[in-house]
Amino acid sequence: MKIYEATDRSPELIDALLQVWESSVRATHLFLSGSEILNIKKYVPEALRDVEHLIVADDENGSQVAFMGVENGSVEMLFIQAEERGKGLGRQLMEKGIRDYSVNRLAVNEQNPQAKGFYEHMGFQVCRRTELDEQGNPYPLLYMKLPDL
Repeated sequence: MKIYEATDRSPELIDALLQVWESSVRATHLFLSGSEILNIKKYVPEALRDVEHLIVADDENGSQVAFMGVENGSVEMLFIQAEERGKGLGRQLMEKGIRDYSVNRLAVNEQNPQAKGFYEHMGFQVCRRTELDEQGNPYPLLYMKLPDL
């Protein structure tokens, strides 16, 4: 497994990460309908191009299987291909984010309890909740942070 910051965000890389995103979302965001996923998918390439730090995980064949976007110490996105979930990739990405990019906060959909549990396992604690997501949709967000040491 190779984990690195993607400095060259080529159309091919963006397309590969979009496939990872969709695989991950379909496995974990069970509260979204298929049409909602396709609607959100339109905005993902721009988010991938614009996020400050894009950390990518490639498998032994060089295929992209996970990614994390970090901006100003906040995890903006973390997605793992469905077949790769549960193998420690999320932990590796988060540890790199905390160590190399000063990650100490994030937001997660309340309706994604697996992700919330993962972040709690990584030491994050809920500090506030919103009824709506950042686009104004009825998907509550939990804002989480690492406790101050």
